[in-house]
Amino acid sequence: MDVHLIDGTYELFRHFYALPSAKNRDGDEVAAVRGVMHSIRGLVDNGATHLGVATDHVIESFRNDLWPGYKTGEGIAPDLRAQFPLLEEALVAWGLRVWPMVEFEADDALAAAAAKAALDPRVTRVYICSPDKDLAQSVRGERVVQVDRVRKTTRDEAGVIARFGVPPASIPDYLALVGDSADGYPGLTGWGAKSTSTVLARWRHLDAIPDDHRAWEVDVARAGALAATLRRDRHQARLFRRLAELRLDVPVFETVDDLEWHGPTPALDAMRLRLDTRR
Repeated sequence: MDVHLIDGTYELFRHFYALPSAKNRDGDEVAAVRGVMHSIRGLVDNGATHLGVATDHVIESFRNDLWPGYKTGEGIAPDLRAQFPLLEEALVAWGLRVWPMVEFEADDALAAAAAKAALDPRVTRVYICSPDKDLAQSVRGERVVQVDRVRKTTRDEAGVIARFGVPPASIPDYLALVGDSADGYPGLTGWGAKSTSTVLARWRHLDAIPDDHRAWEVDVARAGALAATLRRDRHQARLFRRLAELRLDVPVFETVDDLEWHGPTPALDAMRLRLDTRR
């Protein structure tokens, strides 16, 4: 069997900004939820049988306590924010397994579910349906892959290396050094994508990089300046790596059998009325 794990928050955002406004009979904006449901229905129509959807029930997580600049829900359009709980209700009504995250993030749930599903010998492949670069750390060979459904691309471990210059296990270290503007942490001064991938391709992990750039055994421009920054700010880079590391201890499911879709629940009829945009 194949397992499909979907980033519900990402799907909601992309449909909100891609689709024209549509309001139900009560005047509530529902276009994004309708778009996500149609998109996931497409997966099922194409043969998906075991699915899980992770959502950010709230945007903030434990990471906000670690770094004050970490992303928050500030600035989210009210019509988008109002659809967060509606999406979760609609997914459950359709009979899907949903993980609404509060302390953790949707990406944590996806990473935990991917790792657990991959342990089941009955699973042929795990598809993580999200383009978020931090989820590249969850890719394993050709067994756990990352899918960008918009660009219609699939990235296995070789694809992660081709894209970032480092294997999946080094992605948290990579993001710690280059930063992640989407999540709100800056990385270390001067450490760009090229220099970071070159150094990590040799040393793999942040704490394995020697303080002395002459021991790096790689040709990196401004290596001396980068080494000085790392010596000064390595403690901060460790914090950023902690922000980038996805948690695998999120409760998701007991067995992959829990993810099998058996069809909609009786609650779907009422949900269809709430999503109906005909006046």
